[in-house]
Amino acid sequence: MFHKIKTITPLKDKILLAEFQDGTIKHYDVKPLKDKIPAFEMLDYVHALFEQVHVDSGGLGIVWNDELDLDADEIYYNGY
Repeated sequence: MFHKIKTITPLKDKILLAEFQDGTIKHYDVKPLKDKIPAFEMLDYVHALFEQVHVDSGGLGIVWNDELDLDADEIYYNGY
């Protein structure tokens, strides 16, 4: 089953608030991704990049720029 994101909101301390189309709401901490995927380190040094997050056109993920994106299922299953 595909989980589709309806809205994504950046919060303090690199936390995302995701609302899914099925009504589920999840918080997702992006900080641990820096240890797994070095590209996510740019969220620390590119000014205001974290706040520019948006839902991709199909709702199957979120996007910051051409280099950074995240799958909706990652947020759904690993969020809290």
